[in-house]
Amino acid sequence: MKPFYEELDLCQTDLGELMLRRRIPVSMPGTWVYEVKLDDRFLMSSLVHDSEDELARLSLQRLKGREWRVMVGGLGLGYTAAAALAWEQVGAIDVVEYLPEVIDWHRRDLVPASAALAGDDRCRIVQGDCFQWIKDGTGGSYDAVLIDVDDSPEHLLSPRHGSFYTPLGLADARRALRPGGVFALWTAGEVLPEFLDRLRRVFGNAEAQAVEFYNPLHSLEDVNTIYVAQV
Repeated sequence: MKPFYEELDLCQTDLGELMLRRRIPVSMPGTWVYEVKLDDRFLMSSLVHDSEDELARLSLQRLKGREWRVMVGGLGLGYTAAAALAWEQVGAIDVVEYLPEVIDWHRRDLVPASAALAGDDRCRIVQGDCFQWIKDGTGGSYDAVLIDVDDSPEHLLSPRHGSFYTPLGLADARRALRPGGVFALWTAGEVLPEFLDRLRRVFGNAEAQAVEFYNPLHSLEDVNTIYVAQV
């Protein structure tokens, strides 16, 4: 019999026990689904990445010109970066990932999107704290900064991320953008009005776009929210 479940990697990280696995659901014979867990927390699945794709689309569609410099905070399974690379106007992408173990998955070609990222000379994956990267101005200025790290400003992967979602942290993100540049944030769940107001105070404008999709993992309609602001 062919395997229908494989644990591809299990390691202890700064954030907890991280697992990458793949399985063939009974309802989807012949289809491998890749999943990531951190301790007992389910983080992501290759079966559901509509909102990650929308994070790239909703931000990049606002830009003009060509040779855009894009920063993606959080590598994960690579879908946001891959969606951004699909835009021919993108000249370079810095993908900043905190966990070296996640970067290693892509270097070892363990996840579906790794080939698309590794095969594109415009894409650079670096290990680091994306929030500190923004604060320090490490990468210079960008046309777009896309963040997909925490579930929301209220549900953090790590307590140290909290300062990024304050007015001072968001002001750092604004300074990282070129004139006309776009900041976009992925979150799980419904819009948070208080955070949207905070983003508007910092940028002078902002909107929240609900992304509704069918989640076959739970057999229900689900919603994520993308926040977008422009300089």
